[in-house]
Amino acid sequence: MSRTRALTRFVVTVLIVVFLFGASRPSALAATPDPVLQWIGIMNDTILAEGTSPFFTSRTTAMVSASVFEAVNGIDRRFQPLHVRPNAPGGASQRAAAIQAAYAILALAYPDRVPMLSTQLNASLSTLALTESARSISDGAAWGQAVADAIWAWRQADGFAPPPPPFEGVLGIVGTPAAIGHWRPTPPPNAPGAGTQLATMTPWVLVRASQFRLPPPYSLSSAQYAADLNETKTMGAFAGSPRTADQSELALFWQSNTPLTWNRVAAQISADRGLSFHENVHLFALLNVTMADAVIACWDSKYRYSFWRPITAIREGLTPSDADPSWEPWLDFFPPGTPAFPEYPSAHASISGSAALVLASRFGDNTSFTVTSESRPGTRSFSSFSGAVAEIADARVFGGIHFRTSCELGNTLGRNVANFVARHVMRARDDDHDDQ
Repeated sequence: MSRTRALTRFVVTVLIVVFLFGASRPSALAATPDPVLQWIGIMNDTILAEGTSPFFTSRTTAMVSASVFEAVNGIDRRFQPLHVRPNAPGGASQRAAAIQAAYAILALAYPDRVPMLSTQLNASLSTLALTESARSISDGAAWGQAVADAIWAWRQADGFAPPPPPFEGVLGIVGTPAAIGHWRPTPPPNAPGAGTQLATMTPWVLVRASQFRLPPPYSLSSAQYAADLNETKTMGAFAGSPRTADQSELALFWQSNTPLTWNRVAAQISADRGLSFHENVHLFALLNVTMADAVIACWDSKYRYSFWRPITAIREGLTPSDADPSWEPWLDFFPPGTPAFPEYPSAHASISGSAALVLASRFGDNTSFTVTSESRPGTRSFSSFSGAVAEIADARVFGGIHFRTSCELGNTLGRNVANFVARHVMRARDDDHDDQ
């Protein structure tokens, strides 16, 4: 048994002993926090503290939320299961199952943070003991652990690890520059392409990674490409751009961990609308599984076409007379700068497009909310999800790291993924038919 898993079981055992022999329970009317929102917050803080990249984050957030969903749904079967066959003991605490499932995935993903996570687990279950019996909590926690173990084992075979060899781009004939139009490592770090394994990972729900593959980028000789190039060259330049101060700021603001950004938005709206525990269980599972598949679908198109970044396209040009070797993008002066992977389509737009559709389908597009960013202080306010997605496209263009078409089609890709996921998994049960 691994050290992390052994410590997890030890913590649960100690807590159960406390509940059985030392806890006195006040009135069952005592208020307790929603464990879904509580552990979404813990997940957010843990991932940010670890510095996990946004596209790898999507896999972790999906595992956490899917485990919570399966743990609760295995006790109170309101929806079709995603992966785990419901087999919880009768009377098991749904909230304890949710808490333990979220903790278990985070502990496996971030073993160095087990001491802090265990303290948070202790606090969550201790609060729960004010309103639920020790036996119910112990049975729920044991079931939540079993579900998390099953989800973790399932996704260990998804192709995420081990990563493939470094991707250095598409090279031209030996001794000549890399092929025009194709991605190659970009300054300042000139790092190899990141996350190549995502392009071939087994999706959560999609039939295959290429299911919604986009058409190729516009031809380099097309008027659309010329318009995109000119806009990014002008608006995304570090110096001499006509960007307003707010346009410069929004480019910096959206340099955030995209899946976590949308989890914070969903948590804010959930709290404002007073969603129930079960509504949150379903909402966050659908949101995070959708974003995880949007990342996989996006990376399939990215590495299928391997399209060059604006910094390469502008500095090298289609011909020597087109080249502007001194051009610098606005975001390259603010880490992480130009992302180290192909440009088309925009990952931010793909993830955000999928998340926005999930939330718009639940709350309506014309929903007001604010967004926080770990990269910049303050908030930005929106009156609709589509308005936020439109600003994200501006942010990537004004930052000098994307072309407009890449953002627009990335949004389309994300919406296609979201529509498919919503139609095929975690749907309300049809009691006239057995679960598959």
